[in-house]
Amino acid sequence: MLGYHFISDFKWLDALYMSVITVTTVGYGEIAPLGSAGRIFTMFLLLASLFIIGFSLRAITEELLANNTLLQLRKKKLTKTISRMEKQVIICGYGRNGAQVAAKLQSFHMPFVVIDKNEAVAQRVPKDIVFLQGDANDDEVLLTAGIERAGYLIAALPDDASNLFLVLSARQLNPDLVIISRASDPSACKKLTMAGANQVVLPERIGGDHMASLVADPDLITFMDRLGMGGKEKTNLVEISLDTLIDARGAATLRDLNLRHKTGCTVIGYVSESGQYIINPEADQLLDPKGKIIVLGRSEQIDALHQVFSF
Repeated sequence: MLGYHFISDFKWLDALYMSVITVTTVGYGEIAPLGSAGRIFTMFLLLASLFIIGFSLRAITEELLANNTLLQLRKKKLTKTISRMEKQVIICGYGRNGAQVAAKLQSFHMPFVVIDKNEAVAQRVPKDIVFLQGDANDDEVLLTAGIERAGYLIAALPDDASNLFLVLSARQLNPDLVIISRASDPSACKKLTMAGANQVVLPERIGGDHMASLVADPDLITFMDRLGMGGKEKTNLVEISLDTLIDARGAATLRDLNLRHKTGCTVIGYVSESGQYIINPEADQLLDPKGKIIVLGRSEQIDALHQVFSF
């Protein structure tokens, strides 16, 4: 009873109600006369409400501005990083195949950009990978990735229709681009090639062939598996353009190149400018400055190759 009379005498509920309608600018007016205690309470409540509202608005505004500024800084940094790239590889799709391509390119220290529109993928991409979140079939996204300066594009999107559309768009944006596309259905290979893909890969077929070979020729396939393309644990295969071997200028034959003596590496293949492939070429094989050689060597021998020849 005493509590009731206390509330009734000082009009606390009326004061609280009028404070709410005043703070919210409804302004119905006083619903009942207030005593001194009610007015004092209302003043403190109004001041506290103004402080809380002001502080909340400031905190929300700062958070929005901070997030927007951080997003802009990240976008600016990403654009600047991509603008410095030349002949980079653009990997469209960061699924199983795309992630394997990225890991292999990292072992080669080759510049590349990954494009994927999936938010969950964006959260798990390693921080040291240049990642662009967006739809690879959007021309603006491809241009942001530097497709006009890129050397290669890997179409590793989850379905053949998306890869087909991507190949068409990429070929229009860069006619000189080397496009390698993934395909699930063998019937899509011809369509992708007609759309502009230089190479079409069927991962499922490759996996099946590999498993069958492990049954038919297990030791041979195990040996071949040890011939990797990068990494310290494997014997490496490297493709080198002859015009990039600065110290090899003027070499007319493989004997003149003397690669085995200088680095320990062995030349196991030669590709002429016309595209002719020669396996295990002779020492007297004439070299075309625009040709390429395929080199086999252990990791330390490949390192020596990089030290002796600048490419």
